[in-house]
Amino acid sequence: MTEIKELYDLNKTIAAKLFEGKTYPWEVLDEIKPFILKLGDTLSEDEFDHPAEGVWIAKDATVFPSAYIGSPCIIDHGAEIRHCAFIRGSAIVGKGAVVGNSTELKNVVLFDGVQVPHYNYVGDSVLGHLAHMGAGSITSNVKSDKTHVVVKEVGNHVDTGRKKVGAMLGDCVEVGCNSVLNPGTVVGRNSNIYPTSCVRGVIPPNSIYKNAGEIVTKK
Repeated sequence: MTEIKELYDLNKTIAAKLFEGKTYPWEVLDEIKPFILKLGDTLSEDEFDHPAEGVWIAKDATVFPSAYIGSPCIIDHGAEIRHCAFIRGSAIVGKGAVVGNSTELKNVVLFDGVQVPHYNYVGDSVLGHLAHMGAGSITSNVKSDKTHVVVKEVGNHVDTGRKKVGAMLGDCVEVGCNSVLNPGTVVGRNSNIYPTSCVRGVIPPNSIYKNAGEIVTKK
């Protein structure tokens, strides 16, 4: 339930080649920055503005004047970067995605149609097609003891080899308001997380996470 092929439709991101040859989504985290710089140089000047070194913004994207966009970054067609969004860098924002008021991004891939619209922190994470994080929900990307993040599912614990890993959200995942996704959380496709949840480990696809002891299959 943690492999790229089980979580994402790679036709729904400009970054599909970033995932080639990899098994798990967190394997792309070290390569997001160089990938952006390489891909950006190939983007059409007719379709993308290049307002700063390492920054490419689709001409039909909407970027509010108060937003901060750090390098490197690619903002794809039709995306909306709203008031006071803070893109620290190493971020790919997919087609039609929304990065909202006071939302912070760092070292992330947002697939097409992702919405992180209100007071979200998303760091060292991959969010699949149409994933949505409710207001105030965040990815926690560092353990308190600063040791490697281990992704834990029943019968399979994988050491990521990284001290910083946020959340891997599959396509069409819905995260309720004010939830915390602990380091190394993986949420399978089409699953829902109840508001104010504290989530860790691997949540199966097509599930509803009510609390750690109550995860039910959607009917």
